[in-house]
Amino acid sequence: MKRTIKKVAVLGSGVMGSRIACHYANVGLEVLLLDIVPREPNEKEAAKGLTTEDKVVRNRIVNDALAFAIKSNPNPLYNKAFASRITTGNFTDDMAKIADCDWTIEVVIERLDIKKQVFENVEKYRKPGTLITSNTSGIPINQMLEVRSEDFQKHFCGTHFFNPPRYLKLLEIIPTDKTDPAVVDFLMDYGDRFLGKTMVLCKDTPAFIANRVGVASIQALFHLVKEMDLSVTEVDKMTGPILGRAKSATFRTCDVVGLDTLVLVAGGLKANCPDDEARHTFEMPDYISKMTENGWLGSKSGQGFFKKEKVDGKKVIMELDLNTMEYRVPEKVKFATLAAAKQEDNLKARMKILAGGTDKAGEFYRKAFYGLFEYVTNRIPEITDDLYKIDDALGAGFGWQLGPFDTWDALGVAETAKAMEEAGRKPAQWVYDMLEAGCNSFYSVKDGKKMYYDIPSKSYKVVPGTEDLIILDNLRETNVVWSNSGTTLFDIGDGVLNLEFHTKMNTIGSEILQGINKAIDIAESDEKWKGLTIANNGDNFSAGANLGMIFMLAVEQEIEELDMAVKAFQDTVMRIRYSSIPVVSAPHGMALGGGCEICLHSDKVVAAAETYIGLVEFGAGVIPAGAGSKEFTLRASDEFQKNNLALPQLMERFLTVGMAKVATSAEEAFELGILRKGIDEVCVSAERRISQAKRAVLELYEEGYSQPVERKDITVLGKKGLGLFVAGARSMESAKYISEHDRIISEEFGYVMAGGDLSQKTQVSEQYLLGLERKAFLKLAMTKKSMERMQSLITTGRPLRN
Repeated sequence: MKRTIKKVAVLGSGVMGSRIACHYANVGLEVLLLDIVPREPNEKEAAKGLTTEDKVVRNRIVNDALAFAIKSNPNPLYNKAFASRITTGNFTDDMAKIADCDWTIEVVIERLDIKKQVFENVEKYRKPGTLITSNTSGIPINQMLEVRSEDFQKHFCGTHFFNPPRYLKLLEIIPTDKTDPAVVDFLMDYGDRFLGKTMVLCKDTPAFIANRVGVASIQALFHLVKEMDLSVTEVDKMTGPILGRAKSATFRTCDVVGLDTLVLVAGGLKANCPDDEARHTFEMPDYISKMTENGWLGSKSGQGFFKKEKVDGKKVIMELDLNTMEYRVPEKVKFATLAAAKQEDNLKARMKILAGGTDKAGEFYRKAFYGLFEYVTNRIPEITDDLYKIDDALGAGFGWQLGPFDTWDALGVAETAKAMEEAGRKPAQWVYDMLEAGCNSFYSVKDGKKMYYDIPSKSYKVVPGTEDLIILDNLRETNVVWSNSGTTLFDIGDGVLNLEFHTKMNTIGSEILQGINKAIDIAESDEKWKGLTIANNGDNFSAGANLGMIFMLAVEQEIEELDMAVKAFQDTVMRIRYSSIPVVSAPHGMALGGGCEICLHSDKVVAAAETYIGLVEFGAGVIPAGAGSKEFTLRASDEFQKNNLALPQLMERFLTVGMAKVATSAEEAFELGILRKGIDEVCVSAERRISQAKRAVLELYEEGYSQPVERKDITVLGKKGLGLFVAGARSMESAKYISEHDRIISEEFGYVMAGGDLSQKTQVSEQYLLGLERKAFLKLAMTKKSMERMQSLITTGRPLRN
């Protein structure tokens, strides 16, 4: 049967339930969110004479939970307006409404008896053939099926979202013996394409895949820390970004999650995994037991492995000394291995440096790696038959850029297996069988596709679900058309080119400007090329222009050279807009400043849902000068010509830039006027973004794309508009909302948006506005206070309000 999802019921509105409901709303679904009726009114309700017969009381639990979720930070919604897609109710009055739902997901407390009660109630109202799933992190899925109907069993499985559901990409699917394979296939596809998740099919084993391996890894680390007499700060320094993992690393993550939660999960694994050869690691070290007894559970209790204290009048983050169980000021971490690894940007190459270190850090990495490698090989086929699922689960659920098998590949499989044996960490037999079969790595690339080693067949197979993805690393050996130090131009098939940035944070300097111009040159010079996409598979699209270069030129007062650099940037983004081929940008992560300006001038933008985009130049003491100020003026002109509301449209654009607003999602970027309704698109799955951008290029080409003509019909308001901006900026300065320098920057930006001090409303060209924009930028960049702002951002990463 053809299955479509239009309406979803979420049963349970706790931390997970309310946020899962929000994510369904994010992707456009109608959501019914239900929870229990309170036993009695609270004090406020009772004071108003309300009883449990009143709807406001009956729905208090669900409404309070949803309101709390929507106010939380980070926000579970792409746009707060999407909350209107969620209808609330309670299990007693509203369960019958699930008959209208295509998918019912249970997210109540982790108790089997309560889940069974909920399912009994569900079965009274659920429409046959609709999906029914349980979001559980550990209760065996098969145990939930007792006395359920055949239709219920056929359409039931586990769906394990990770918290927070909007941001963590993993969704584990756990079928039972009774689940219809068609249901599993549908959920695997739907979660990928419509929910933007990394889908991992799991066996019904304790904690499934991600938590089984992830928690085992943390537990092993708890013991290794004591064995090697390491501090918690040292471990966090070694297990964070340097390793391709989250900034919160190990112990800060434990504080955020809550030590009680980790103890509970580890205890469950110890009880339910009697045959796990590493079961002893699920025993808690003495210092964990002591922390639990003391109630030092992390952020929720105000202290855990770290605690904020005042030292000499300043707030300092103290670390727990695991030997004395007292808090102390952490010492600076100094390991030669870490210093050497920081010089290597390529994460896989960095792994060899870390594991090859001759100091204490190198010893730590070898012990941690070897223990992890041994553990994951022994979990096959217990928790999964396919090694790639372990890497996918750890990557999407715990934020590891390299999973265990990818890391092992980077170190070399054969030599690492030998070193593991010598260290008493022998991997499972199938690894030796793989090497004996002539397969020397867990992954390989063939015809641009990532292949994994399939253990039963002793051969390589394409990683399922990646067939339609464009992964640039897989094309690096065969499909490079041109490259320089900061960019690579790929042939991504069907006559479409893709330009990838790969500078630090993908900041834009001369090498990227050269790359953009060269890519367009190549695309325009040969009829076989139909268009260009600008995208990468890294962490971010671009953090903006190279601020270090601008600061250096400003300090040295090289105004002519800075003018040339800014004009080169302007000319390049205008080339994107006015080339003879369609150009589609596909941003994700950060797309700030110059990165945003590239998107503003693309024929179309296909943005990942998680795109944080905006013009942030005010924070650096300048105005957008990569044609961003021009473009916002142009768009304001188009809007007020259409709506005949000149001043409000202009002021709205002015405030977006003047307050350095950054959209917290691609959906929010439409509200800020950065993305264009009816033209630009949102792609929920970041992995599908480049493929979708490629399709957009081909559609534009097939529609008969023709080279646009530069605009000369931009309406500016002259002195009337300038007066509005100046008055607004000065009133904000008087009210102490902005500093004197903020006011000066605002007036310069207002001067550009007004078209200068023209005596009346006038139509001007893009080139005219670009000249004003560049002049204002140079004037500001040469001021002492703007240079101080740039210096602060470069040295501390924080904006300075001077």
